[in-house]
Amino acid sequence: MLQVLKRFAIGMTLLIAALWAGNSSSLVSGLEQHKTRLIAHRGVHQIYVGADRSNSACHAAPVAPLRHNFIENTLPSMKEAFRLGADVVEIDVHLTTDRIFAVFHDWTVDCRTDGTGVTRQQRFADLAMLDIGYHYDDGSETYPLRGRGVGLMPSLEQVFDQNSTGAFLINFKSRRREDGLALATLLDNPRHLSQVYGVYGGDAPTQAAIAQVPNLRGFGRMSLRTCLLHYAVSGWSGYMPPSCHNTIVLIPQNYAPLLWGWPHRLTRRFKAVGTDVILVGPYDGSGFASGIDNATTFDKVPVAFDGYIWTNRIEVIGPLHAVNRN
Repeated sequence: MLQVLKRFAIGMTLLIAALWAGNSSSLVSGLEQHKTRLIAHRGVHQIYVGADRSNSACHAAPVAPLRHNFIENTLPSMKEAFRLGADVVEIDVHLTTDRIFAVFHDWTVDCRTDGTGVTRQQRFADLAMLDIGYHYDDGSETYPLRGRGVGLMPSLEQVFDQNSTGAFLINFKSRRREDGLALATLLDNPRHLSQVYGVYGGDAPTQAAIAQVPNLRGFGRMSLRTCLLHYAVSGWSGYMPPSCHNTIVLIPQNYAPLLWGWPHRLTRRFKAVGTDVILVGPYDGSGFASGIDNATTFDKVPVAFDGYIWTNRIEVIGPLHAVNRN
C-alpha cells in the first residue's frame, strides 16, 4: 500500500510540474518584443459617477466635475484620444431610417440630447442637428456642456473621412442582421475597411458583418463566452479551440489570473490563432463597462503585456503608458 501511495505521489508531482511548465509565463522568452496597445472607450469623454450602473440608466448625469469639454463619440473626442496615445477608439453606431450610421451611444436620444425618441428610428439629418451635450450635469445643475454639442453627432462615413492615425472598434447598438450587412457594404471601400480594427455588439449584426467582410474580426456576448469557456476546459494543454480562432477576446482584470497561461503564454497562444486579447477593468457583476482607468489598475497590468488595454480614461492612461511602458 505504501508503495502505491508513493507512486501516486510521484505521478501527481510530475503532472503538476508538467502543468506548471506548460502554463508558466516565467519560462517565456522574448518579452522585449511585446507591444501593449490602448483602446479608448468612446474616445475622450465625461465620466459617469452615478449609482445606477445599469444599461437602462441615463449616464449623462451625474458626471465627474469637468476637466475638459470633450463629448464621447465625436470627431474632436476621437482625435484627442489618438493624440493621447490610443491605438484604437471604440465607437457606437446606429443605422438610421435613411440608412446612414449615426455615431452615438444611447438607444434613445432623450438622455443626453435636446431631442426625443429611439435613435435608429430617426433620419440622420435630424440627429445631426441635436445638441448632444444638452443634459450633461456635473452636479452643479448648470449643464456646462449645453450648447457645446450642437451638430457634433457624426456619421460613420464622416469618422472615416477624418483620416485618423489609429483604427476603430465598432459597436453595433442593434440586434438586427441588416445593420451588419449595411456595414459590410460600407466596408467595400478599402479605405474605410483599413480603419476598422473590429466589430462587436449584437450577435446578429456582428456575425453578418464578419461573414460578409473577409478577415474582419469581431465578437458578441455568446461567442466571447463560448471561447473563454472552451479555453478554460482545454487551455491547460495548450490546445486552442476553434471558437477562439480569428477573433477578439475581452478578459476582466480580476479573472485573468485564473486562466491557463496568464499572461504571456495566454496572449501568445491566442495570437498564434489570429486572436487579440483585450484586458478590461475588474468585473463587478453589474455588466457596466469597466476599464483600466487609474494608476492602481494600470499598475496591475502585467509588465510586457502583449495585448490591448481597454480604458475609459485615455487622458489618464495614455500618459502613464507613455512614461512607464514604452
